[in-house]
Amino acid sequence: MAFLGVEHSLTGRRWVGPDIETERASDAMVQATGLPRAVCQVLARRGIPQAEATAFLTPQLRDLLPDPRGLKDMQVAAARFLVAVQRRQRIAIFADYDVDGGSSASLLISWLRDMGLTATLYIPDRIDEGYGPNVAAMQQLAAAHDLIVCVDCGTLSHEPIAAAAGTDVIVLDHHLGGETLPPALAVVNPNRQDESGDLGYLCAAGVVFLMLVELRRQMRDAGGGTGPDLMALLDLVALATVADVAPLIGANRALVRQGLTVMGRRARPGLVALADVSRMDAAPSTYHLGFLLGPRVNAGGRIGKADLGARLLSTASVPEAQALAERLDALNAERRDIEAVVRAAALEQAEARGLDAPLVWAAGEGWHPGVVGIVASRLKEAANRPAIVIGLDGNEGKGSGRSVSGVDLGAAIQRLAAEGLLIKGGGHKMAAGLTVARDQLEPAMQRLSELLAKQGADQRGPADLKLDGTLMPSATSVELIEEIECAGPFGAGAPAPRYALPDLQIRHARRVGESHLKLSLADGMGGSLNAIAFGAFDTDLGARLTDHGGARFHMAGRLEINTWNGRQSVQLRLDDAASASGG
Repeated sequence: MAFLGVEHSLTGRRWVGPDIETERASDAMVQATGLPRAVCQVLARRGIPQAEATAFLTPQLRDLLPDPRGLKDMQVAAARFLVAVQRRQRIAIFADYDVDGGSSASLLISWLRDMGLTATLYIPDRIDEGYGPNVAAMQQLAAAHDLIVCVDCGTLSHEPIAAAAGTDVIVLDHHLGGETLPPALAVVNPNRQDESGDLGYLCAAGVVFLMLVELRRQMRDAGGGTGPDLMALLDLVALATVADVAPLIGANRALVRQGLTVMGRRARPGLVALADVSRMDAAPSTYHLGFLLGPRVNAGGRIGKADLGARLLSTASVPEAQALAERLDALNAERRDIEAVVRAAALEQAEARGLDAPLVWAAGEGWHPGVVGIVASRLKEAANRPAIVIGLDGNEGKGSGRSVSGVDLGAAIQRLAAEGLLIKGGGHKMAAGLTVARDQLEPAMQRLSELLAKQGADQRGPADLKLDGTLMPSATSVELIEEIECAGPFGAGAPAPRYALPDLQIRHARRVGESHLKLSLADGMGGSLNAIAFGAFDTDLGARLTDHGGARFHMAGRLEINTWNGRQSVQLRLDDAASASGG
Protein backbone atom coordinates (compact mmCIF):
# COMPACT_ATOMS: atom_id res chain seq x y z
CA MET A 1 0.00 0.00 0.00
CA ALA A 2 1.34 3.43 -0.94
CA PHE A 3 2.40 5.70 1.92
CA LEU A 4 -0.33 8.29 2.69
CA GLY A 5 -2.14 6.78 -0.31
CA VAL A 6 0.21 8.49 -2.77
CA GLU A 7 0.35 6.27 -5.83
CA HIS A 8 1.24 9.05 -8.25
CA SER A 9 2.88 12.21 -6.86
CA LEU A 10 3.40 15.51 -8.67
CA THR A 11 6.66 14.08 -10.02
CA GLY A 12 5.01 10.80 -11.00
CA ARG A 13 6.33 8.69 -8.15
CA ARG A 14 4.79 6.24 -5.71
CA TRP A 15 5.53 6.93 -2.07
CA VAL A 16 6.75 3.99 -0.02
CA GLY A 17 6.97 4.07 3.76
CA PRO A 18 8.77 1.80 6.21
CA ASP A 19 7.62 -1.81 6.37
CA ILE A 20 5.96 -3.34 9.43
CA GLU A 21 9.20 -4.87 10.77
CA THR A 22 11.03 -1.53 10.55
CA GLU A 23 8.17 0.27 12.29
CA ARG A 24 8.16 -2.29 15.10
CA ALA A 25 11.93 -2.07 15.48
CA SER A 26 11.84 1.73 15.69
CA ASP A 27 8.98 1.64 18.24
CA ALA A 28 10.95 -0.79 20.41
CA MET A 29 14.08 1.36 20.10
CA VAL A 30 12.18 4.47 21.21
CA GLN A 31 11.01 2.61 24.31
CA ALA A 32 14.44 1.19 25.13
CA THR A 33 16.68 4.18 24.40
CA GLY A 34 14.53 7.28 24.82
CA LEU A 35 15.86 8.60 21.51
CA PRO A 36 13.52 10.68 19.32
CA ARG A 37 11.28 8.59 17.11
CA ALA A 38 12.67 10.25 13.97
CA VAL A 39 16.19 9.11 14.93
CA CYS A 40 15.03 5.58 15.73
CA GLN A 41 13.29 5.35 12.37
CA VAL A 42 16.62 6.02 10.64
CA LEU A 43 18.48 3.48 12.78
CA ALA A 44 15.80 0.83 12.25
CA ARG A 45 15.88 1.38 8.49
CA ARG A 46 19.67 0.95 8.57
CA GLY A 47 19.21 -2.35 10.43
CA ILE A 48 21.06 -1.17 13.55
CA PRO A 49 20.31 -3.46 16.53
CA GLN A 50 18.80 -1.77 19.54
CA ALA A 51 21.83 -2.60 21.71
CA GLU A 52 24.17 -0.88 19.23
CA ALA A 53 22.16 2.31 18.76
CA THR A 54 24.20 4.54 21.07
CA ALA A 55 27.54 3.34 19.69
CA PHE A 56 26.31 3.85 16.12
CA LEU A 57 25.47 7.48 16.85
CA THR A 58 29.03 8.11 18.07
CA PRO A 59 31.25 6.21 15.60
CA GLN A 60 34.90 5.98 16.60
CA LEU A 61 37.54 5.54 13.92
CA ARG A 62 39.62 3.31 16.19
CA ASP A 63 36.69 0.88 16.43
CA LEU A 64 35.77 0.88 12.73
CA LEU A 65 39.11 1.19 10.93
CA PRO A 66 40.05 -2.19 9.47
CA ASP A 67 43.49 -3.74 9.88
CA PRO A 68 45.43 -2.66 6.77
CA ARG A 69 47.15 -6.05 6.70
CA GLY A 70 43.82 -7.61 5.81
CA LEU A 71 44.48 -6.42 2.24
CA LYS A 72 46.84 -8.44 0.06
CA ASP A 73 50.23 -6.85 -0.77
CA MET A 74 49.71 -4.12 1.86
CA GLN A 75 52.76 -4.98 3.94
CA VAL A 76 54.94 -5.23 0.84
CA ALA A 77 53.68 -1.86 -0.46
CA ALA A 78 54.22 -0.06 2.85
CA ALA A 79 57.67 -1.62 3.36
CA ARG A 80 58.85 -0.55 -0.11
CA PHE A 81 57.47 2.96 0.38
CA LEU A 82 59.28 3.16 3.73
CA VAL A 83 62.57 2.13 2.10
CA ALA A 84 62.11 4.93 -0.44
CA VAL A 85 61.58 7.42 2.38
CA GLN A 86 64.51 6.19 4.47
CA ARG A 87 66.91 6.21 1.49
CA ARG A 88 65.56 9.54 0.16
CA GLN A 89 64.77 7.92 -3.16
CA ARG A 90 62.99 9.64 -6.03
CA ILE A 91 59.24 8.95 -5.83
CA ALA A 92 56.67 9.60 -8.57
CA ILE A 93 52.92 9.53 -8.01
CA PHE A 94 50.75 8.67 -11.03
CA ALA A 95 47.14 9.62 -10.25
CA ASP A 96 43.76 9.64 -11.91
CA TYR A 97 42.40 13.07 -12.84
CA ASP A 98 39.27 12.98 -10.65
CA VAL A 99 38.73 13.98 -7.00
CA ASP A 100 39.64 10.54 -5.68
CA GLY A 101 42.86 10.48 -7.67
CA GLY A 102 43.76 14.04 -6.72
CA SER A 103 42.99 13.46 -3.04
CA SER A 104 44.95 10.19 -3.04
CA ALA A 105 47.96 11.91 -4.59
CA SER A 106 47.66 14.79 -2.13
CA LEU A 107 47.63 12.39 0.82
CA LEU A 108 51.02 11.03 -0.24
CA ILE A 109 52.45 14.40 -1.26
CA SER A 110 51.44 15.99 2.07
CA TRP A 111 52.77 13.05 4.08
CA LEU A 112 56.08 13.06 2.20
CA ARG A 113 56.42 16.84 2.55
CA ASP A 114 56.15 16.50 6.32
CA MET A 115 58.96 13.95 6.07
CA GLY A 116 61.10 16.40 4.10
CA LEU A 117 60.60 14.78 0.69
CA THR A 118 59.17 16.13 -2.55
CA ALA A 119 57.38 13.73 -4.89
CA THR A 120 56.79 14.11 -8.61
CA LEU A 121 53.10 14.36 -9.51
CA TYR A 122 51.92 13.00 -12.85
CA ILE A 123 48.28 13.15 -13.89
CA PRO A 124 47.41 12.16 -17.47
CA ASP A 125 45.44 14.44 -19.74
CA ARG A 126 41.88 13.13 -20.10
CA ILE A 127 41.72 13.77 -23.85
CA ASP A 128 45.32 13.17 -25.02
CA GLU A 129 46.18 10.24 -22.74
CA GLY A 130 42.93 8.95 -21.30
CA TYR A 131 42.44 7.14 -18.00
CA GLY A 132 45.25 5.34 -16.22
CA PRO A 133 48.95 4.70 -16.87
CA ASN A 134 50.22 4.67 -20.45
CA VAL A 135 53.45 3.27 -21.83
CA ALA A 136 55.10 6.59 -22.74
CA ALA A 137 54.38 8.20 -19.35
CA MET A 138 55.53 5.18 -17.36
CA GLN A 139 58.77 4.91 -19.35
CA GLN A 140 59.41 8.61 -18.79
CA LEU A 141 58.79 8.34 -15.05
CA ALA A 142 60.81 5.13 -14.71
CA ALA A 143 63.84 6.79 -16.28
CA ALA A 144 63.97 9.42 -13.54
CA HIS A 145 62.53 7.71 -10.42
CA ASP A 146 63.20 4.80 -8.10
CA LEU A 147 59.55 4.19 -7.19
CA ILE A 148 56.26 4.88 -8.97
CA VAL A 149 53.02 4.79 -6.98
CA CYS A 150 49.84 4.54 -9.07
CA VAL A 151 46.81 5.79 -7.14
CA ASP A 152 43.15 5.32 -8.19
CA CYS A 153 44.36 3.52 -11.33
CA GLY A 154 46.73 0.80 -12.50
CA THR A 155 44.93 -2.44 -11.66
CA LEU A 156 44.31 -3.23 -15.35
CA SER A 157 47.46 -1.52 -16.70
CA HIS A 158 49.57 -4.57 -17.58
CA GLU A 159 51.53 -3.17 -20.53
CA PRO A 160 52.21 0.33 -19.12
CA ILE A 161 53.46 -1.08 -15.81
CA ALA A 162 55.64 -3.59 -17.63
CA ALA A 163 57.10 -0.63 -19.54
CA ALA A 164 58.45 0.80 -16.26
CA ALA A 165 61.16 -1.88 -16.26
CA GLY A 166 63.88 -1.30 -13.69
CA THR A 167 61.67 0.80 -11.41
CA ASP A 168 59.41 -0.58 -8.69
CA VAL A 169 55.70 0.14 -9.13
CA ILE A 170 53.07 0.07 -6.37
CA VAL A 171 49.36 0.20 -7.21
CA LEU A 172 46.89 1.59 -4.65
CA ASP A 173 43.48 1.32 -6.28
CA HIS A 174 39.85 0.29 -5.84
CA HIS A 175 38.65 -0.38 -9.38
CA LEU A 176 37.51 -3.85 -10.34
CA GLY A 177 40.44 -6.18 -11.00
CA GLY A 178 40.84 -8.63 -13.85
CA GLU A 179 41.76 -12.31 -13.81
CA THR A 180 45.46 -11.43 -13.77
CA LEU A 181 47.35 -8.63 -12.06
CA PRO A 182 49.85 -6.27 -13.71
CA PRO A 183 53.59 -6.88 -13.08
CA ALA A 184 53.81 -4.44 -10.16
CA LEU A 185 55.72 -5.00 -6.93
CA ALA A 186 52.41 -4.68 -5.06
CA VAL A 187 48.76 -4.25 -6.06
CA VAL A 188 46.71 -3.16 -3.06
CA ASN A 189 43.07 -3.18 -4.06
CA PRO A 190 40.04 -4.43 -2.08
CA ASN A 191 38.39 -5.21 -5.42
CA ARG A 192 41.05 -7.60 -6.67
CA GLN A 193 39.40 -10.86 -7.70
CA ASP A 194 41.28 -12.75 -4.99
CA GLU A 195 40.08 -10.42 -2.22
CA SER A 196 37.04 -11.14 -0.06
CA GLY A 197 35.36 -7.87 -1.09
CA ASP A 198 34.64 -6.97 2.53
CA LEU A 199 36.42 -3.63 2.03
CA GLY A 200 35.24 -3.17 -1.53
CA TYR A 201 33.38 -0.03 -0.48
CA LEU A 202 36.63 1.93 0.03
CA CYS A 203 37.63 4.56 -2.50
CA ALA A 204 41.29 4.88 -3.52
CA ALA A 205 41.97 7.56 -0.91
CA GLY A 206 40.71 5.14 1.75
CA VAL A 207 43.19 2.52 0.48
CA VAL A 208 46.02 5.09 0.51
CA PHE A 209 45.11 6.09 4.06
CA LEU A 210 45.25 2.45 5.16
CA MET A 211 48.72 2.19 3.63
CA LEU A 212 49.81 5.22 5.65
CA VAL A 213 48.41 3.53 8.78
CA GLU A 214 50.45 0.40 7.98
CA LEU A 215 53.47 2.60 7.24
CA ARG A 216 53.11 4.20 10.64
CA ARG A 217 53.05 0.76 12.27
CA GLN A 218 56.17 -0.36 10.42
CA MET A 219 58.00 2.86 11.33
CA ARG A 220 57.07 2.45 14.98
CA ASP A 221 58.12 -1.21 15.01
CA ALA A 222 61.46 -0.22 13.51
CA GLY A 223 61.98 2.39 16.22
CA GLY A 224 61.81 5.27 13.76
CA GLY A 225 58.94 7.25 15.28
CA THR A 226 55.42 7.39 13.88
CA GLY A 227 55.69 10.08 11.23
CA PRO A 228 53.14 12.82 10.40
CA ASP A 229 49.72 13.16 12.05
CA LEU A 230 47.41 10.94 10.02
CA MET A 231 44.21 12.33 11.54
CA ALA A 232 45.01 15.71 9.98
CA LEU A 233 44.79 14.05 6.55
CA LEU A 234 41.21 12.84 6.94
CA ASP A 235 39.74 15.94 5.28
CA LEU A 236 41.19 14.63 2.00
CA VAL A 237 39.84 11.11 2.63
CA ALA A 238 36.37 12.50 3.37
CA LEU A 239 36.34 14.63 0.22
CA ALA A 240 37.37 11.70 -1.97
CA THR A 241 34.92 9.28 -0.36
CA VAL A 242 31.91 11.53 -0.86
CA ALA A 243 32.89 12.88 -4.29
CA ASP A 244 33.58 9.36 -5.60
CA VAL A 245 30.12 8.30 -4.36
CA ALA A 246 31.58 5.54 -2.19
CA PRO A 247 28.96 4.10 0.17
CA LEU A 248 28.99 5.68 3.63
CA ILE A 249 29.10 2.39 5.49
CA GLY A 250 31.64 0.69 7.75
CA ALA A 251 34.92 2.55 8.05
CA ASN A 252 33.85 5.10 5.43
CA ARG A 253 31.26 6.46 7.82
CA ALA A 254 33.84 7.17 10.51
CA LEU A 255 36.41 8.46 7.99
CA VAL A 256 33.96 10.99 6.59
CA ARG A 257 32.57 12.00 9.98
CA GLN A 258 36.07 12.69 11.36
CA GLY A 259 37.18 14.22 8.05
CA LEU A 260 34.38 16.79 8.17
CA THR A 261 35.54 17.79 11.66
CA VAL A 262 39.12 18.19 10.41
CA MET A 263 37.92 20.22 7.42
CA GLY A 264 36.00 22.51 9.75
CA ARG A 265 39.31 23.58 11.32
CA ARG A 266 40.27 25.23 8.00
CA ALA A 267 43.91 24.15 8.18
CA ARG A 268 44.44 23.04 4.55
CA PRO A 269 45.01 26.09 2.30
CA GLY A 270 43.54 24.45 -0.79
CA LEU A 271 40.27 23.44 0.83
CA VAL A 272 39.95 26.80 2.61
CA ALA A 273 40.37 28.67 -0.68
CA LEU A 274 37.93 26.34 -2.43
CA ALA A 275 35.34 26.71 0.34
CA ASP A 276 35.63 30.49 0.15
CA VAL A 277 35.34 30.67 -3.64
CA SER A 278 32.35 28.29 -3.41
CA ARG A 279 30.74 30.68 -0.88
CA MET A 280 30.32 27.99 1.74
CA ASP A 281 28.61 29.68 4.67
CA ALA A 282 28.16 26.77 7.08
CA ALA A 283 30.12 23.96 8.68
CA PRO A 284 31.25 21.39 6.08
CA SER A 285 28.76 18.65 5.28
CA THR A 286 28.54 15.82 2.78
CA TYR A 287 26.42 18.13 0.61
CA HIS A 288 29.26 20.64 0.40
CA LEU A 289 31.78 17.93 -0.47
CA GLY A 290 29.61 16.36 -3.14
CA PHE A 291 28.06 19.43 -4.77
CA LEU A 292 30.33 22.42 -4.08
CA LEU A 293 33.91 21.29 -3.54
CA GLY A 294 34.03 18.03 -5.52
CA PRO A 295 32.82 19.45 -8.86
CA ARG A 296 35.35 22.29 -8.66
CA VAL A 297 38.26 19.95 -7.92
CA ASN A 298 37.08 17.82 -10.85
CA ALA A 299 36.81 20.77 -13.23
CA GLY A 300 40.54 20.80 -14.02
CA GLY A 301 40.53 17.16 -15.06
CA ARG A 302 37.32 17.59 -17.05
CA ILE A 303 38.00 20.63 -19.21
CA GLY A 304 41.20 22.29 -17.96
CA LYS A 305 44.67 21.17 -16.95
CA ALA A 306 44.50 17.72 -15.38
CA ASP A 307 46.71 18.39 -12.35
CA LEU A 308 45.00 21.56 -11.08
CA GLY A 309 42.83 19.78 -8.51
CA ALA A 310 45.65 17.72 -7.01
CA ARG A 311 47.92 20.77 -6.91
CA LEU A 312 45.24 22.73 -5.09
CA LEU A 313 44.67 20.00 -2.50
CA SER A 314 48.38 19.47 -1.83
CA THR A 315 49.74 23.01 -1.82
CA ALA A 316 50.97 24.57 1.41
CA SER A 317 50.95 28.07 -0.12
CA VAL A 318 47.95 30.30 0.60
CA PRO A 319 48.45 32.57 -2.46
CA GLU A 320 48.85 29.55 -4.76
CA ALA A 321 45.75 27.95 -3.24
CA GLN A 322 43.70 31.10 -3.85
CA ALA A 323 44.86 31.39 -7.46
CA LEU A 324 44.16 27.71 -8.18
CA ALA A 325 40.74 27.84 -6.49
CA GLU A 326 39.70 30.84 -8.59
CA ARG A 327 40.85 29.12 -11.76
CA LEU A 328 38.96 25.92 -10.89
CA ASP A 329 35.84 27.92 -10.04
CA ALA A 330 35.94 29.56 -13.48
CA LEU A 331 36.51 26.19 -15.17
CA ASN A 332 33.57 24.73 -13.26
CA ALA A 333 31.28 27.47 -14.58
CA GLU A 334 32.54 26.73 -18.10
CA ARG A 335 31.97 23.01 -17.50
CA ARG A 336 28.35 23.66 -16.52
CA ASP A 337 27.71 25.49 -19.81
CA ILE A 338 29.24 22.65 -21.86
CA GLU A 339 27.31 20.07 -19.85
CA ALA A 340 23.98 21.82 -20.44
CA VAL A 341 24.40 21.58 -24.24
CA VAL A 342 25.44 17.92 -24.18
CA ARG A 343 22.73 17.02 -21.66
CA ALA A 344 19.95 18.42 -23.85
CA ALA A 345 21.19 16.57 -26.93
CA ALA A 346 21.79 13.31 -25.04
CA LEU A 347 18.37 13.33 -23.39
CA GLU A 348 16.63 13.93 -26.71
CA GLN A 349 18.54 11.03 -28.27
CA ALA A 350 17.93 8.70 -25.32
CA GLU A 351 14.22 9.49 -25.25
CA ALA A 352 13.99 8.69 -28.96
CA ARG A 353 15.48 5.25 -28.24
CA GLY A 354 13.24 4.79 -25.22
CA LEU A 355 13.94 5.30 -21.53
CA ASP A 356 12.52 1.89 -20.61
CA ALA A 357 15.35 -0.19 -22.13
CA PRO A 358 17.85 -2.05 -19.88
CA LEU A 359 20.46 0.52 -20.95
CA VAL A 360 19.86 4.19 -21.67
CA TRP A 361 22.59 5.56 -23.92
CA ALA A 362 23.54 8.39 -26.24
CA ALA A 363 26.55 9.24 -28.40
CA GLY A 364 27.40 12.47 -30.15
CA GLU A 365 30.06 14.00 -32.35
CA GLY A 366 32.57 16.05 -30.39
CA TRP A 367 30.84 15.72 -27.03
CA HIS A 368 33.44 16.74 -24.48
CA PRO A 369 34.88 13.69 -22.63
CA GLY A 370 34.99 15.77 -19.48
CA VAL A 371 31.20 16.03 -19.13
CA VAL A 372 29.93 12.68 -20.44
CA GLY A 373 30.04 11.14 -16.95
CA ILE A 374 27.93 13.91 -15.45
CA VAL A 375 25.42 13.67 -18.30
CA ALA A 376 25.28 9.89 -17.82
CA SER A 377 24.29 10.56 -14.21
CA ARG A 378 21.46 12.81 -15.38
CA LEU A 379 20.18 10.15 -17.80
CA LYS A 380 20.35 7.53 -15.07
CA GLU A 381 18.30 9.74 -12.77
CA ALA A 382 15.74 10.47 -15.48
CA ALA A 383 15.19 6.82 -16.41
CA ASN A 384 16.17 4.89 -13.25
CA ARG A 385 18.28 2.74 -15.59
CA PRO A 386 22.05 2.32 -16.15
CA ALA A 387 23.21 4.98 -18.60
CA ILE A 388 26.16 5.43 -20.97
CA VAL A 389 27.12 8.68 -22.74
CA ILE A 390 29.84 8.67 -25.40
CA GLY A 391 31.71 11.46 -27.17
CA LEU A 392 32.75 10.51 -30.71
CA ASP A 393 35.99 11.77 -32.23
CA GLY A 394 37.44 10.27 -35.40
CA ASN A 395 37.26 6.50 -35.39
CA GLU A 396 36.71 6.20 -31.64
CA GLY A 397 34.32 7.12 -28.93
CA LYS A 398 35.15 7.69 -25.27
CA GLY A 399 32.34 7.29 -22.82
CA SER A 400 31.34 7.08 -19.22
CA GLY A 401 28.57 5.20 -17.50
CA ARG A 402 26.60 5.36 -14.26
CA SER A 403 24.51 2.59 -12.77
CA VAL A 404 21.63 2.10 -10.37
CA SER A 405 21.65 0.11 -7.15
CA GLY A 406 21.72 -3.62 -7.74
CA VAL A 407 23.17 -3.50 -11.26
CA ASP A 408 26.94 -4.01 -11.60
CA LEU A 409 27.93 -1.86 -14.57
CA GLY A 410 31.70 -2.24 -14.07
CA ALA A 411 31.56 -6.03 -14.39
CA ALA A 412 29.42 -5.78 -17.54
CA ILE A 413 31.81 -3.26 -19.13
CA GLN A 414 34.76 -5.48 -18.28
CA ARG A 415 32.99 -8.46 -19.87
CA LEU A 416 32.40 -6.38 -23.00
CA ALA A 417 36.10 -5.50 -23.19
CA ALA A 418 37.06 -9.16 -22.74
CA GLU A 419 34.75 -10.07 -25.62
CA GLY A 420 36.54 -7.60 -27.89
CA LEU A 421 33.61 -5.20 -28.38
CA LEU A 422 35.46 -2.39 -26.59
CA ILE A 423 38.98 -1.09 -27.11
CA LYS A 424 39.18 -0.86 -23.34
CA GLY A 425 36.88 -0.47 -20.38
CA GLY A 426 36.61 -0.86 -16.63
CA GLY A 427 35.32 0.62 -13.43
CA HIS A 428 33.25 -0.47 -10.47
CA LYS A 429 29.62 -1.33 -9.77
CA MET A 430 28.20 2.18 -9.97
CA ALA A 431 30.50 3.86 -12.51
CA ALA A 432 32.63 2.84 -15.47
CA GLY A 433 34.55 4.22 -18.42
CA LEU A 434 35.05 2.84 -21.91
CA THR A 435 36.66 3.42 -25.29
CA VAL A 436 34.88 1.96 -28.32
CA ALA A 437 35.58 1.90 -32.06
CA ARG A 438 32.99 3.92 -33.98
CA ASP A 439 32.03 0.94 -36.14
CA GLN A 440 31.49 -1.19 -33.02
CA LEU A 441 29.28 1.34 -31.19
CA GLU A 442 25.85 -0.13 -32.01
CA PRO A 443 26.79 -3.81 -31.45
CA ALA A 444 28.65 -2.92 -28.24
CA MET A 445 25.67 -1.06 -26.80
CA GLN A 446 23.32 -3.85 -27.87
CA ARG A 447 25.47 -6.45 -26.13
CA LEU A 448 25.82 -4.29 -23.02
CA SER A 449 22.04 -3.91 -22.93
CA GLU A 450 21.70 -7.71 -23.02
CA LEU A 451 24.17 -8.15 -20.16
CA LEU A 452 22.40 -5.56 -18.03
CA ALA A 453 18.99 -7.08 -18.78
CA LYS A 454 20.24 -10.33 -17.23
CA GLN A 455 20.79 -8.32 -14.02
CA GLY A 456 17.20 -7.07 -14.13
CA ALA A 457 17.94 -3.54 -15.36
CA ASP A 458 14.85 -3.58 -17.59
CA GLN A 459 12.45 -4.46 -14.79
CA ARG A 460 12.53 -1.12 -13.04
CA GLY A 461 9.71 1.37 -13.02
CA PRO A 462 10.02 5.02 -12.02
CA ALA A 463 12.01 5.18 -8.81
CA ASP A 464 9.74 5.01 -5.78
CA LEU A 465 10.23 7.73 -3.19
CA LYS A 466 11.16 5.98 0.03
CA LEU A 467 10.09 7.74 3.23
CA ASP A 468 11.09 7.10 6.83
CA GLY A 469 7.85 8.32 8.39
CA THR A 470 5.73 11.40 9.01
CA LEU A 471 6.44 14.59 10.92
CA MET A 472 4.39 17.67 11.69
CA PRO A 473 5.97 21.13 11.35
CA SER A 474 5.56 21.76 15.08
CA ALA A 475 7.69 18.67 15.84
CA THR A 476 10.66 19.88 13.81
CA SER A 477 13.50 21.76 15.47
CA VAL A 478 17.19 22.51 15.02
CA GLU A 479 17.89 20.18 17.96
CA LEU A 480 16.00 17.31 16.31
CA ILE A 481 17.92 17.74 13.06
CA GLU A 482 21.22 17.71 14.96
CA GLU A 483 20.19 14.43 16.61
CA ILE A 484 19.20 12.94 13.25
CA GLU A 485 22.58 14.03 11.81
CA CYS A 486 24.28 11.86 14.45
CA ALA A 487 22.98 8.85 12.48
CA GLY A 488 24.94 10.16 9.47
CA PRO A 489 26.86 11.20 7.56
CA PHE A 490 24.41 10.59 4.76
CA GLY A 491 25.14 9.91 1.12
CA ALA A 492 25.69 6.93 -1.18
CA GLY A 493 24.71 3.69 0.55
CA ALA A 494 23.26 5.65 3.46
CA PRO A 495 20.56 7.95 2.08
CA ALA A 496 19.47 10.91 4.16
CA PRO A 497 16.12 10.30 5.86
CA ARG A 498 13.09 11.68 4.10
CA TYR A 499 9.87 12.49 5.90
CA ALA A 500 6.36 13.21 4.74
CA LEU A 501 4.68 16.28 6.22
CA PRO A 502 0.97 15.67 5.59
CA ASP A 503 -1.88 17.99 4.69
CA LEU A 504 -0.11 21.36 4.49
CA GLN A 505 -1.28 24.62 3.00
CA ILE A 506 0.99 26.87 0.95
CA ARG A 507 1.08 30.38 2.39
CA HIS A 508 3.67 31.79 -0.01
CA ALA A 509 5.41 30.46 -3.10
CA ARG A 510 8.00 32.29 -5.17
CA ARG A 511 10.46 31.41 -7.87
CA VAL A 512 14.15 31.78 -7.01
CA GLY A 513 16.77 31.95 -9.75
CA GLU A 514 16.01 30.08 -12.95
CA SER A 515 14.36 26.94 -11.63
CA HIS A 516 14.13 26.87 -7.82
CA LEU A 517 11.07 27.38 -5.64
CA LYS A 518 10.80 28.75 -2.08
CA LEU A 519 7.72 27.96 -0.04
CA SER A 520 6.18 28.93 3.27
CA LEU A 521 4.04 26.08 4.62
CA ALA A 522 1.53 25.79 7.46
CA ASP A 523 -0.50 22.96 8.96
CA GLY A 524 -3.47 25.09 10.05
CA MET A 525 -2.81 24.33 13.74
CA GLY A 526 -0.10 26.89 14.42
CA GLY A 527 2.78 24.89 12.95
CA SER A 528 4.78 26.36 10.06
CA LEU A 529 7.89 25.59 8.05
CA ASN A 530 9.90 27.04 5.20
CA ALA A 531 10.87 24.84 2.27
CA ILE A 532 13.02 25.03 -0.84
CA ALA A 533 12.68 22.85 -3.93
CA PHE A 534 15.80 22.97 -6.10
CA GLY A 535 15.13 22.51 -9.81
CA ALA A 536 11.37 22.53 -9.19
CA PHE A 537 10.67 24.24 -12.50
CA ASP A 538 12.62 21.59 -14.41
CA THR A 539 9.56 19.39 -13.78
CA ASP A 540 5.84 20.03 -13.25
CA LEU A 541 6.44 20.41 -9.52
CA GLY A 542 7.23 24.13 -9.67
CA ALA A 543 4.18 25.13 -11.69
CA ARG A 544 1.77 22.92 -9.74
CA LEU A 545 2.85 24.29 -6.36
CA THR A 546 2.95 27.90 -7.57
CA ASP A 547 -0.53 27.73 -9.07
CA HIS A 548 -1.96 25.74 -6.18
CA GLY A 549 -5.34 27.47 -6.01
CA GLY A 550 -5.53 27.03 -2.23
CA ALA A 551 -5.23 23.25 -2.41
CA ARG A 552 -3.48 21.35 0.39
CA PHE A 553 -0.56 19.02 -0.21
CA HIS A 554 1.45 16.28 1.38
CA MET A 555 5.09 17.40 1.24
CA ALA A 556 8.10 15.08 1.26
CA GLY A 557 11.76 15.84 1.70
CA ARG A 558 14.77 16.12 3.97
CA LEU A 559 15.07 18.36 6.98
CA GLU A 560 18.08 20.65 7.16
CA ILE A 561 19.37 23.56 9.17
CA ASN A 562 19.35 26.86 7.31
CA THR A 563 21.84 29.45 8.54
CA TRP A 564 21.21 33.07 7.65
CA ASN A 565 22.90 36.08 9.26
CA GLY A 566 24.07 33.90 12.12
CA ARG A 567 20.58 32.57 12.89
CA GLN A 568 19.57 28.95 12.47
CA SER A 569 16.16 27.70 11.42
CA VAL A 570 14.58 24.50 10.15
CA GLN A 571 14.12 24.14 6.41
CA LEU A 572 12.56 21.37 4.35
CA ARG A 573 14.52 20.48 1.22
CA LEU A 574 11.48 19.47 -0.82
CA ASP A 575 11.82 16.41 -3.05
CA ASP A 576 8.20 15.80 -3.95
CA ALA A 577 4.59 16.68 -3.22
CA ALA A 578 1.18 15.12 -3.68
CA SER A 579 -2.38 16.35 -3.48
CA ALA A 580 -3.74 15.86 0.02
CA SER A 581 -7.20 15.27 -1.45
CA GLY A 582 -5.98 12.33 -3.49
CA GLY A 583 -6.87 14.09 -6.72
